[in-house]
Amino acid sequence: MRKWNTLLSICIIILFLIHAVAGGFQLMGLLPGDNGILSVLAKIMLLLIIIHAVIGSKLTWDSIASCKKSGVFYYKENRLFWARRISGFAIIIFILIHVILFLGKNEGAYRLNYFGTFQLVTQILMVLSLAIHVVTNINPLIISFGILKIKEYAVDILVVLSAILLFTGVGFVIYYIRWIIW
Repeated sequence: MRKWNTLLSICIIILFLIHAVAGGFQLMGLLPGDNGILSVLAKIMLLLIIIHAVIGSKLTWDSIASCKKSGVFYYKENRLFWARRISGFAIIIFILIHVILFLGKNEGAYRLNYFGTFQLVTQILMVLSLAIHVVTNINPLIISFGILKIKEYAVDILVVLSAILLFTGVGFVIYYIRWIIW
């Protein structure tokens, strides 16, 4: 099950990179808002995220059951484990909000939903949750592919992902400003 989750994670990251860059350009008004191919990719990514969340929930449940059985939880020693799980569950909530915010179809025409301060805050929190989740999971992901020189690749991957997350966060801010001005 862990191998499948690893493969899912890679597919999600690839689709996320496409979605984040294209979405950032759309939020800034540099790409058209309704793109059929990007919409299909987003739906595929959402399906993979749901499967990833189910597997992650099962693995979390198994870990909790194991701790209950042994009678010892070792919270302090397992902080990274809990950071991964909590950020993952936070992402689920923020993705639901994200889908509701940007699922703007109404009577066959594309309609934008209102994007105010609350919406901006939730989307920035989603970006931060994603950053925490990716940063805490990148080393195990690289190791699961048998790559031994973790530092060499992890830093490069984190720089690229950080830049894309920053770009996406800026896109949300620009989109918010565009809503205020209009």
